[in-house]
Amino acid sequence: MYTDKSRMNFFQQFSRSPAQPRTLLQKVVALIATVGVFAVALMFSVFLFAVVLTVGMAAWGYLWWKSRDLRKQMREQQGRDTAAEGLVIEGEVIREVDPREGDRP
Repeated sequence: MYTDKSRMNFFQQFSRSPAQPRTLLQKVVALIATVGVFAVALMFSVFLFAVVLTVGMAAWGYLWWKSRDLRKQMREQQGRDTAAEGLVIEGEVIREVDPREGDRP
């Protein structure tokens, strides 16, 4: 396979030189930059949480307000059904049949 030398030289200009140990000043600047980025990220996350919480509470309040008539109608309907037919408790019924009577209703 043919390799163009001019292309190789182009990419070699971006290559790193051998790593040099960092000086104390470089370490301090890196630490300050890291702490600054962390603080900005923390502030952004708190702001984002506040916005999401506010939007969520506004949506919940809107739905609660819009559904108040429906809830009132449901309470009234439940009151009419219970008063007319008695209390209904859903569950399982086990019926014992007397062997002398057979299976007559």
